[in-house]
Amino acid sequence: MVIKNVNLETVCGITSKLPENKLPEIAFAGKSNVGKSSLINGLMNRKSLARTSSSPGKTQTINYYNINDQMYFVDLPGYGYATANEKVKAQWGKMIEDYLHQSGKIRAIFLLVDIRHAPSENDRIMYDWILDRGFKPIIIATKLDKIKKSQVAKQIKLICDTLDVVDDTTVIPFSAISKQGREEIYELLDRIIVEEGTE
Repeated sequence: MVIKNVNLETVCGITSKLPENKLPEIAFAGKSNVGKSSLINGLMNRKSLARTSSSPGKTQTINYYNINDQMYFVDLPGYGYATANEKVKAQWGKMIEDYLHQSGKIRAIFLLVDIRHAPSENDRIMYDWILDRGFKPIIIATKLDKIKKSQVAKQIKLICDTLDVVDDTTVIPFSAISKQGREEIYELLDRIIVEEGTE
């Protein structure tokens, strides 16, 4: 997949109505500071279109990026930000749940987890939400460059065991620095485009 044109088309806050898009949507979910913006920027070949921050909880909206007029990348609010108050956490959760229930164009959901650690309780809740909506999430194990190659298989097993993933779940280790894993993600996106007939 070659991404030529990228446009941040729609930003939805807590009270916004979700757009009724015609193109397929690829959703990106993950806890705050898991590297979601870095993954999206890496896929789009843009340095800072999706905002990255050293302080978690930056994405508090649902952001729709039009990719080549073929699909949307949908950046969901980061969840599990420890110092956010309970009201804010509840609002982020409702935004994500509303999106999963209301969008009719979701074709894939990438669930990002930090490869260095076992998934959190929030990660498990998110995984179950996605399954309940009838999707099989694609697990993106971020921050691959932070561990040794010899640890990768063990950490992926830990992620799969903790989430109790369904059979044949795709897990892609990804490094925002080396871009390892990006070609595998592009192949998945290409398949979705072919299936949708949006070439």
